[in-house]
Amino acid sequence: MTTGLLVIDLQRGMFMDTQKPHDGEGVLSRAASLLERARKRDVPVLHVQHDGGPGDLLGKPGPGWEIHPDVAPLPGEPVIGKTRCSAFSGTELDAQLKRLGITRLVIAGMQTEMCIDTNCRTAADLGYKVVLAKDGHTTFDTPVLSAAQIIAHHNRTLDGSFVELAAAGAIVF
Repeated sequence: MTTGLLVIDLQRGMFMDTQKPHDGEGVLSRAASLLERARKRDVPVLHVQHDGGPGDLLGKPGPGWEIHPDVAPLPGEPVIGKTRCSAFSGTELDAQLKRLGITRLVIAGMQTEMCIDTNCRTAADLGYKVVLAKDGHTTFDTPVLSAAQIIAHHNRTLDGSFVELAAAGAIVF
């Protein structure tokens, strides 16, 4: 089983607004640790970068669109551009993973209830063994639920038959 690391939407814009992501600095630190460990073991690393369109905080080009420097890609690491929640839809992600022989996909990044949820489910539907860093994804408070509640809910609903949950520090590459 060949493992790959997929880091989703950890972009500057997610940290530039007045509302900050829940435990954002902690998630960046844990994602950076995953990247460091994956790179040391020559595990393929792929980054996902969302383009929210003109006027959006994550619009390309712009300072918010750039990947956060704490988790920036190294030369040669693929960056998958996307304009919707799924990094698989309308992109070369699946083809790149297959070309690399990846069958197990470790996922970290943002936003829990949108892109993290969508990509965990899509990867599983496509036959990948998905490992979600349960402390390596985050989101924002909403008027209905706190970010902590959203994260806890998604960890509970995703865990089980199609996603394996693991603390970022316990993930083995």
